Amino acid sequence: MHQAPRPGASAEGIAPALPIAQPGAGSAAPSPCLCSANNEPARSSLPCCIERTWRPSSSSRGEAKKTGVKMNEDLKVNLSWLPQDHLEASSPENVSTAASSLIPVVDPEPELIVNPWDIVLCTSGTLISCENAIVVLIIFQNPNLRAPMFLLIGSLALADLLAGIGLIINFIFAYLLQSEATKLVTVGLIVSSFSASVCSLLAITVDRYLSLYYALTYNSERTVTFTYIMLILLWGASICIGLLPIMGWNCLKDESTCSVIRPLTKNNAAILSVSFLLMFALMLQLYVQICKIVMRHAHQIALQHHFLATSHYVTTRKGVSTLAIILGTFAACWIPFTLYSLIADYTYPSIYTYATLLPATYNSIINPVIYAFRNQEIQKAFWLICCGCIPSSLSQRARSPSDV
Repeated sequence: MHQAPRPGASAEGIAPALPIAQPGAGSAAPSPCLCSANNEPARSSLPCCIERTWRPSSSSRGEAKKTGVKMNEDLKVNLSWLPQDHLEASSPENVSTAASSLIPVVDPEPELIVNPWDIVLCTSGTLISCENAIVVLIIFQNPNLRAPMFLLIGSLALADLLAGIGLIINFIFAYLLQSEATKLVTVGLIVSSFSASVCSLLAITVDRYLSLYYALTYNSERTVTFTYIMLILLWGASICIGLLPIMGWNCLKDESTCSVIRPLTKNNAAILSVSFLLMFALMLQLYVQICKIVMRHAHQIALQHHFLATSHYVTTRKGVSTLAIILGTFAACWIPFTLYSLIADYTYPSIYTYATLLPATYNSIINPVIYAFRNQEIQKAFWLICCGCIPSSLSQRARSPSDV
């Protein structure tokens, strides 16, 4: 009996690529693999059927190489009785793919990369908080430090303390609790704190000017009332400025309007920068007036008392020199960031923002050293808290309203 040529095969003799036995007269056709009762392959033995059906012998492979017969055509013929979906699922590539799909894929957790600039800002915030917390504690616990000068110094220390806490919270939220709400809160706190710090410096300058211009009535109740009014106004304005991003004046919905400090808008940053420059100009003008008053009084005293040097005006000179140091430090710390905020936006490299913002935080580190720790009354209160005694070098000095 001659076997009909298989579909897809040529008319010439084909090498027995697949060892499939032909049915004889008295023998049953051996099944190439385990099949079910209706002559269909069992589903559980599909890989076995495929393997036994298309695996060629070594001699067949040799003949195939010699004659150049394509093995893929025979495979298609002998596997044509299998359903197409079983063929696709049973291919080695698909089997390996299906097996790999059963293995749960665990996405690797993203590595937490900390910006070194953020570490430096957090360190500055920690130092700011520690210094100013000591000043706030001293002024709060000592009832003798209730003069207008000390109230304003306490306001400056409180503002810088909140600014340092804001820098620390900003670092924590940026890497542990990332959300838009926390970003708005931290930026609002930092903006309010630094605004209150700058306004407190302006209020201290105004107080120094009044203490010299109205020297006879400076210690009256009217001055104390005016000081409380200044404190209420400056803190109210600072809180309102900090609430602007939270109330909706931010760039979260339109990134093209962002400034160098996200989520502050470019208009918001410009208004803050211009306001700072105006306050600095006012402080500089008051400083010039203070210098004129001091020099005029010193000249009058020198004409009347050639042999006497009044301690009050010596201390006033010291206060003016201290104000000069404060204004110079204030300008060196804040003007670079202020000018950069006016000309730059969110497209600029962030390294420029960090490089100009970091010196601005140093002003809050220097303020307690210049204002509080150099003041005689605060030094006395500090020694009383630390060791319960006052050094003799401090106890013999008299306090002056102009001793800043």
